[in-house]
Amino acid sequence: MLIRLLEGGAGAGNGTGGGGSILGMLLPIVLIVVFMYFFMIRPQKKQDREIQEMRNNLQVGDEITTIGGIIGKIISIKEETCLIETSGDKTKIRILKSAVKVVDVKAEDAE
Repeated sequence: MLIRLLEGGAGAGNGTGGGGSILGMLLPIVLIVVFMYFFMIRPQKKQDREIQEMRNNLQVGDEITTIGGIIGKIISIKEETCLIETSGDKTKIRILKSAVKVVDVKAEDAE
């Protein structure tokens, strides 16, 4: 592509240089956008969808880890929040569902 640019610049002085095709100039940009979509954007959307599904399927009794590293067991669930019990002394913390990073043990697996 650099050679075409240099040839176009040199040929312009004698009047025989032809302009490159617009398609030839846009093709690399289009290929980069397609590459970015399939290898960066699409997998990220899939991961976001899986995380949202995991958060929507939380159940009482699930053992979870939050984004902040707090580990606890869900004791109640509301629309946007969960109440978790974190330790042997029964400390209770209310968290947002969006703060749940991973479900360590599902409620039905714990039984």
